[in-house]
This record gives sequence, C-alpha cells and structure tokens, in this order.
Amino acid sequence: FFMQKNTPYILFLTFVLLVTVSFFLLIKDFLLACFWAVILAVVFDPVYQRIRHYFKNSEILPLLLTMLMIILVFVVPLLTITLMITEESTILYQKIQGGEIKPQVYFQETLALLLPKFNKLSHMEALSVEQIGASAGNAFAQAVKYIAQQVPALTQNLLALIVQFALAFYILFFLLRDGHHLIRKLISLIPIGDGIEIELFERFTSVARATVKGGLIVAVIQGSIGGFLFWFVGIPAAFLWGMLMIVLSLLPVGSTLIWGPAAVIMFLQGQTLNAVIVLVVGILVIGMIDNFLRPRLIGKDSKMSDYLVLVSTLGGLTWFSLTGFVLGPIIAALFVTCWDIMGQESQASKRK
Repeated sequence: FFMQKNTPYILFLTFVLLVTVSFFLLIKDFLLACFWAVILAVVFDPVYQRIRHYFKNSEILPLLLTMLMIILVFVVPLLTITLMITEESTILYQKIQGGEIKPQVYFQETLALLLPKFNKLSHMEALSVEQIGASAGNAFAQAVKYIAQQVPALTQNLLALIVQFALAFYILFFLLRDGHHLIRKLISLIPIGDGIEIELFERFTSVARATVKGGLIVAVIQGSIGGFLFWFVGIPAAFLWGMLMIVLSLLPVGSTLIWGPAAVIMFLQGQTLNAVIVLVVGILVIGMIDNFLRPRLIGKDSKMSDYLVLVSTLGGLTWFSLTGFVLGPIIAALFVTCWDIMGQESQASKRK
C-alpha cells in the first residue's frame, strides 16, 4: 500500500535524478569554467556590492568595473607569470643542455658536503654520491624540460582555453548580478531544510574566500619575496624557485622546504653571508607573513585545522590538479559541517 501510494513521487524523484545526472554529463567539459566562475563570484561579491553602492543609478557599470578588476587581479598576472615561467625554464633547460649549468655536478657536490662518510656505509656500497647526484640532476633537468614544454602544449589547445575563459566570465557576469537571488531560489528548492542549507552555503562561501584571499594572495607574496631573495643571493632559476614556493605556501608546510635547505647548502658551501641573509629574510619576513597578513586578509572567514587543510589540499591537487587547492578544502569543510549538523540534530532529538 505504501509503495502504491508513493509510486508517482518515487518515479518523479528517479526522473529528476536521471535528468540531473544527464545535465552534468552534458556540461562536464565546462564544469571547471563553471566552478571558477562561482569561486570568483563568491570572492568578489563584497567588492561588487561596494561598487554598486557608489553607482546606485547604474546596473551595468558596477558589473563591468568588477569584471575589469578581476581581469587585472587574476588574468593579467596569471598570463604574465605563465609566460615568464616558460621563458626562464626554456633558458635554463638550454643552459643545461649546453653544459653551462650542470645540475648533476651541483647535486654531487651538495651530497658530498652533507654526507662526507656516505661511501663508508657498508649496506649501501652499491650506491655512490656520484650516482645519486647524477640521478637527482637528471630528474631536475627533466622537470625543467617538462615545465618548458607546457605552454607550447597549451597553445595547441588555445581555442579550448579561450572558450573556457569566455564561458567562465560570461557565467561570472550573471552570478555577480543574480547570485543572491539564485541562492534564495536554491534554498527554496532543495528539500533539506532552510537552516541546514543556509549553513552549508555560508560554510562554502567562507572557505572559498579564506582559501583564495588568505591562501592564494599570501602564497603569491611569500613566493615573490622568496624568488627575489634567491635572485639577490645569486641562486640560479630564482623565478622557478619562487613559483615553487608559491605552490608550497598554499600548504601549511610552507615555503620553508625551499629556502631552509637553500640556506643550509649555502652555509656548507662557505657562502656564510648569503646563508645568513636567506635565513633572516626567510624567518623574519617570509615566515612571519602568515601571522600578520593572513588574518587581515581572511577577516571573519572560517579557518580549518592545519592538518585538515594539508590533507584536503594534497588530496584536491591529486584529484583535480591546480583547481584542487580550492576545491579540496571546500569539500573537507562541507564534510565537517555535514557531520557537525548530524551531531547537532542527534543531540536535539535525544533531548526531546
């Protein structure tokens, strides 16, 4: 009797599920553009609202000014950095190929300094400093070659990239204009409970803003300072090391994994002054940016535990490539929030 009574509703839910899955399969190639449009809309909505407050008589002008700001803040620096990485990695790889820079010798000398008694270890007789140094140098050269080849590969798919960018900004335009209305519509349509839905939307918004504002901006600043520092003390491929520091700064482990060993190696090589400069700038400038700048950029946005940020970011990068540094923490935050809500509902039912 129960099945007969609810059969139309169950069939309708099945149909809705099939249509929804079909829709996402239909747009799966453009989900990345949609995702970044949503993230940029969430991050820049406060900016849009402020601009809109000053131009109350115009609807289009605040939107255009906000879009222009997004292009200046994200698109132009991204393209510039990409071109600079390609140019520097290409030059570096050419120097390695021409023998002007020999990473194998560099790694061998470093290992010899760090492990002077390495060859005396009886259980590792089959290995030598020369072999390990050569392997590390070859791996470094291949990594540089891979980076140098990425942009030429991207230019082959230039049309697809243009379509993705255009679609992202097209969707972004309407999300900025109608975003609050769309959220209210979703809250009214999703049959979970308005309170739960509002909490999930707020959690998504806070983590997205915290990741982009407090994570990406701080990472760019730390990596830029680190790259300039390496250039100042004469470390080769300083710009590439700076980019690597930006990536690592997105993680709680930070850029210390780059400038810390660099300072140690320079000290072992007798470059005491340069080693001290790297340590001082690394500790007092790069290392302290998190404590002073990140809280001011994040503001009231939520911040998860460092271990959860680390695990979710690494998992996001593994699953979703570069997009994962935002998507990973968002999924983790929604996971924690859902279980918190489950716990609250369970406690409330017990009290009744």
